[in-house]
Amino acid sequence: MAVIAVAVFVVAYVLIATEWTHKLMAALGGAAVLLLLGVTDSEHAFYSHETGVDWDVIFLLFGMMVIVGVLRRTGVFEYIAIWAAKRAKGSPLRVMILLTLITAVASAFLDNVTTVLLIAPVTLLVCDRLNINPVPFLIAEVLASNIGGAATLIGDPPNIIIASRSGLTFNDFLVHMAPLVVIELIVFTLVVPWLFKGSFSVDPARVENVMRLNEREAIEDPRLLIKCGAVLLAVFVGFVGHSAFHIDPSVVALLGAGLLVLISGVKTRDYMSSVEWQTLLFFAGLFIMVGALVKTGVIGSLAEQVGDVTEGKPLLAVMLILFVSAILSGVVDNIPYVATMSPVVLELTKSIPDPVQAEALWWALAIGADFGGNATAVGASANVVVIGLALRAGSPISFWEFTRKGIVMTAITITVAVPYLWLRYFVLS
Repeated sequence: MAVIAVAVFVVAYVLIATEWTHKLMAALGGAAVLLLLGVTDSEHAFYSHETGVDWDVIFLLFGMMVIVGVLRRTGVFEYIAIWAAKRAKGSPLRVMILLTLITAVASAFLDNVTTVLLIAPVTLLVCDRLNINPVPFLIAEVLASNIGGAATLIGDPPNIIIASRSGLTFNDFLVHMAPLVVIELIVFTLVVPWLFKGSFSVDPARVENVMRLNEREAIEDPRLLIKCGAVLLAVFVGFVGHSAFHIDPSVVALLGAGLLVLISGVKTRDYMSSVEWQTLLFFAGLFIMVGALVKTGVIGSLAEQVGDVTEGKPLLAVMLILFVSAILSGVVDNIPYVATMSPVVLELTKSIPDPVQAEALWWALAIGADFGGNATAVGASANVVVIGLALRAGSPISFWEFTRKGIVMTAITITVAVPYLWLRYFVLS
């Protein structure tokens, strides 16, 4: 069964990467084959937290898509688009840097998927106003969201899984991950002009037109904007305090969406048209395929081999987990990968007497998974969401177009993380 699971996953992945067929057909087709051959079944595919569809992710996405659909009716995205373009004086490079920094900071306090759902429409509008290709901007924002989301416990879903397994707190993530993220964002800002060179040409006439716009005129429904702001604030508080409230982020998003629909008066077709059904179904198929790899022990075996080759050497274990996590999180979604790897890391920590060095294993896992999610178009949830939004907006992002940039950024961020881990936990500790 393991051989079949690997073969189906590889074929589906090749189809997604080469775009020989639509990624949704590849993902759902692969899931259907695995179910048909009995490699997995409905119980494991639909009801198991370890081997099935992660409904928390699906419903978190759905809830935030509904909220964004209502928010779009206010004109606030047009407002932010014009504001950003004017503050950047119409310079595409400055616009990109401004939007990526906003994305990174927001991703630390919201989850990165929610952030890109909010920022992507703004980006599309800015690029439309300036008549420039939005694809490089969307890719840059996804990369920034995965970097910024690593800073806190709630910023990236793998961090939530790690915290539940390790007992690390919100403050632990701020103290240990946020300093590295700040360094990485400085490096990212310096790399952006080179990584996306050739993407910053703009017609001066377009810039003049944008500078003459009044962003306040873009707000179409101030009362609805106030309602949306209040609900978004409540959702944000729910995300930050979800552990204290004992309410999962997915439930927070659904409650926020339900409340906003109730008080907004927006018609069903208006907000439901913003739901990316293809993206949600793609996630479902991907979760089932990866779940089959988990169920048949493929991912577990790979993770255990990491423990075997370290031979109790803390620094070697940390670096191996960092690099393996970065590589595998680019191939499979980093959420199921971290869910599988966490028990292995927990066992490894028990064999390391120094508590600081033992804890470094968890930070290596978080860094590798969060930054490794940037490597390919399917490495992290935010990547898939933005690609879906871009396709819908008529600016498709191919697998390789994303991956060419993503692999470079992953290599840079992991390279920066190596001396950080070594110095902080093995030299200065």
